[in-house]
Amino acid sequence: MRVNPLARRPEHRLLDREIARLAVPAFLALVAEPLFLLGDAAVVGHLGTRELAGLGIAGTVLATIVGLCVFLAYGTTASVARQLGAGHRRAALAQGIDGLWLAIAIGVPVTLATTLLAGPLVSLFGASAAVNDPATTYLRIAAGGITPLLLVLATTGVLRGLQDTRTPLVVAIVGNIANIGLNILLVYGGGPVPRLEIAGSALGSVIAQAAMAVALVLVVIRAARREGADLRPDLPGVRAAARAGVPLLVRTLTLRASLLVTTYAVVIAAGSTGPAGDDAVPIATHQLALTLWGFLAFVLDAIAIAAQAITGRHLGAGDVAAARAVTNRMVGWGIVSGVVTGVLLAASSPWLGALFTPDQGVRDALVPVLLVAAAAQPIAGVVFVLDGVLIGAGDGRYLAVAGLIVLCGYAPVVLLTSGLGAGLPWLWVVFGVLFMGGRLATLLHRSAGDRWLVTGAGR
Repeated sequence: MRVNPLARRPEHRLLDREIARLAVPAFLALVAEPLFLLGDAAVVGHLGTRELAGLGIAGTVLATIVGLCVFLAYGTTASVARQLGAGHRRAALAQGIDGLWLAIAIGVPVTLATTLLAGPLVSLFGASAAVNDPATTYLRIAAGGITPLLLVLATTGVLRGLQDTRTPLVVAIVGNIANIGLNILLVYGGGPVPRLEIAGSALGSVIAQAAMAVALVLVVIRAARREGADLRPDLPGVRAAARAGVPLLVRTLTLRASLLVTTYAVVIAAGSTGPAGDDAVPIATHQLALTLWGFLAFVLDAIAIAAQAITGRHLGAGDVAAARAVTNRMVGWGIVSGVVTGVLLAASSPWLGALFTPDQGVRDALVPVLLVAAAAQPIAGVVFVLDGVLIGAGDGRYLAVAGLIVLCGYAPVVLLTSGLGAGLPWLWVVFGVLFMGGRLATLLHRSAGDRWLVTGAGR
């Protein structure tokens, strides 16, 4: 008997409408987010392979720093949605304002530290000087966008918790258009604007990110004023938001550590199998593959965003049955979405490289890696949905422990595989089987039980 995970039954229609109402704008907004790096990669890639490899390392550092703070969005979405479900809109916005102040408190010192330590951070990857120089240039300037990006995370979390995914979409689209235009102008120059090359790419992104942050902060401030929520920093509230974010920080740290270990394994393998100083091709190939993986991850994560908002709201209202029903439905969405993105990625793999680099070596090396990534997409679809469900339920402690278990199993194997001289496609096989497969196993185990179904305005 064949089972369609998205078979249309009458009881599913309302669920599908609610999921689509949140997931479709979130999908478009999340697709826009990695376009920052995709746009940078497309522009910088035509400067040269070493510049593209440098962008890859700098982008990994920035993605790690900002990604570690994704709890500013995820935790805020869950807490605001719970308060909204309980009928406490003013309290929901007050928690949101606390999240904004926390973003500033984290962002300012991290920006200063990243700017000052750009060189040492890049050198940790062990690439050649030809790659390190453009990477350091890009990272030192792009660090100026860290605080704006953290504010974007926090404000987006507030709006998602309020069941509004449209506003972040509009801001993301406008911001990306500005980013691409600024990149082209500042990288290649024109008229009175000097040619800044890779430094111009970083500067253009910072300007666009700052404008996005200002726009979203103003939206949240207006909503808070309408409800009478205090805009001043509430230190107990900020501390509470920080404490609630610790488990999600640990969970995100394990995910980012896995990506860092993977990039490090690629650099080691590239240095051991090729001529001295000729590590740019595999590193650049991995950068493009990882960027495209991130692009598709954000696509699949749209359903997870809906899961966070809807699960938090239902549990805040005390409706366990509705939370369980929408979880089952969204898993079906995740399976189908993963199959679709996998097929599209596999079908387009021979031509994607040409969009980012003229280097034929990188183009040829990219195809088998993308085929491996395509095969892992259905697993990713389920993983992201269940991750979003448990985040929306406030089950951060379990996610932190599960992340540590997966990391401890994955890191030694991928490093051993690299040390044995395996090529880039095999490293991606290990990534798909052990890392993504491990996450799937831990999430399925938790979601099958009831311990995550905790009701009420707070957890």
